[in-house]
Amino acid sequence: MARTVAIGKQDFKNVIENDYFYIDKTSFIKEWWENGDDVTLITRPRRFGKTLTMSMAECFFSVSCKGRGDLFAGLSIWEEEKYRKLQGTYPVIFLSFANAKGKDYRSVRQKIYELIVKLYAKHSFLKDSDRLTDLDRQLFRKVSMDMDESAATSAINNMAGFLGSYYNKKVIILLDEYDAPMQEAYVNGYWDEMAGFMRSLFHAAFKTNPWLERGLMTGVTRVSKESIFSDLNNLKVITTSSEKYQTSFGFTENEVFCALAEFGLQEERKKIKEWYDGFHFGDCDNIYNPWSIINFLDEKKYGAYWANTSSNALANRLIQRSGPDIKTAMEDLVNGKTFCTNIDEEIVFNQLDRDENAIWSLLLAGGYLKAVSSALTDRGLFRCELALTNKEVRIVFENMFTGWFAPGRWEYNGFIAALLADDLDAMNEYMNRLSEDVFSSFDTAGKQSGRTEPERFYHGLVLGLTVELKDRYVIRSNRESGFGRYDVAFKPKEAEDPAIIIEFKVFDRRRDGTLDDTVQAALRQIEEKHYAAEMAAEGISAERIRKYGFAFRGRETLIGGGR
Repeated sequence: MARTVAIGKQDFKNVIENDYFYIDKTSFIKEWWENGDDVTLITRPRRFGKTLTMSMAECFFSVSCKGRGDLFAGLSIWEEEKYRKLQGTYPVIFLSFANAKGKDYRSVRQKIYELIVKLYAKHSFLKDSDRLTDLDRQLFRKVSMDMDESAATSAINNMAGFLGSYYNKKVIILLDEYDAPMQEAYVNGYWDEMAGFMRSLFHAAFKTNPWLERGLMTGVTRVSKESIFSDLNNLKVITTSSEKYQTSFGFTENEVFCALAEFGLQEERKKIKEWYDGFHFGDCDNIYNPWSIINFLDEKKYGAYWANTSSNALANRLIQRSGPDIKTAMEDLVNGKTFCTNIDEEIVFNQLDRDENAIWSLLLAGGYLKAVSSALTDRGLFRCELALTNKEVRIVFENMFTGWFAPGRWEYNGFIAALLADDLDAMNEYMNRLSEDVFSSFDTAGKQSGRTEPERFYHGLVLGLTVELKDRYVIRSNRESGFGRYDVAFKPKEAEDPAIIIEFKVFDRRRDGTLDDTVQAALRQIEEKHYAAEMAAEGISAERIRKYGFAFRGRETLIGGGR
């Protein structure tokens, strides 16, 4: 009989005691312990079992679970006597920064303070111990919601000392989702403050801590050493390219197929591979998204489960504000093509706005992309051929692109209908309303020129159109044809639909007297550069090709051309 699938369970003890569906990952404990690294940082995409693994490690090592070998009976870690004796023998500090999120530095810092205060409340019995000195008790009492930053950043270090003195044994520190506050800081604009706070906290907890036995951190991204780990030279970083722990997070294909057999779903193997396979850790291919697999086993139907678990704010922000080249590459990826670039696995968040190519490293670390192939360059970077990970991830991006136009959804749909109907008056009306409604979403906060800003909006529009019209058209942007590179071309899949070529131009007061002059310049460019040559070579007659010039001056748009 198949086990019960319980969704969202991240407490190892609860999962085992209730015999909920669980795939044995306890071999991680042995591998981690025998590697002997002082502090280990493991990065994996969201919803890949990081929190459950940390809870498992706490249950295994913590003195609070002493005598609970029943939790591990029948699992791989319990096969060796050495590890049976190790269970429940260490004081453990376990914190998760998963919910340390907010729009400003103060609110996130307060959430971290709250976690620390709860940690101290959990161990309030230590204050009465004669193993603590008077100074220890003073430090203990300093921890409160209104403590100063120096007390907060040293609080984990101090707690390790208190526990170490009480149990006369060094402490294991587990920190889950360490980078969640850093991502929030980048998205919401308080990076420097957050980086300074975290740098001090990590230095005290993991570097200058004489009571530290081992440290284990998990997160989605490898934040650059210079940002918050500048002096943490005892840190072992495990990224998606590392061979260590390569099967400890996510489900292997064999594990997935065994699970399907347990639930009588063997016939779904091919389709489930298309939807949820594609992750690659170390040299292990065919890693499946565990969150989606568990939800599929529960619901018995396919869906974008991973897409709906949390905000994609960081990826959304970076793609939305990126230039035409990035958007063109995203267009290819959504259409099933690949893209080659250099990857640096160390994410420098405060440089993302200055280095657009860094987006690919972040999307790879986040699980949105997979490396179809890779090779190490002379500069120590990986030259990777990238593709969208699977069908579910493609849906994530399609929803993201169309979601950009949510504030002006009615105008957006109206514009598409008018474009297909060759209704210039309606196209102009809808496009001007649409740009007014959603242009600020593509605003680059003054970091780009006035010419670049509207181009970002229009290339975002192309990505949205790529998704909306994918059943009827192959949409290409920024491609060579004739004697130049057109902005957008719509190649119809059916003979009854027209082909469409669009050229965008920014109003230039030195060249153009009116916005209509800009439209005419765009239309002339289509003709002079023979942008229709690619269409003609594919057998599309000239009568079927519509040509439009889009002129824009700030948020004002004028569209001309057509049949």
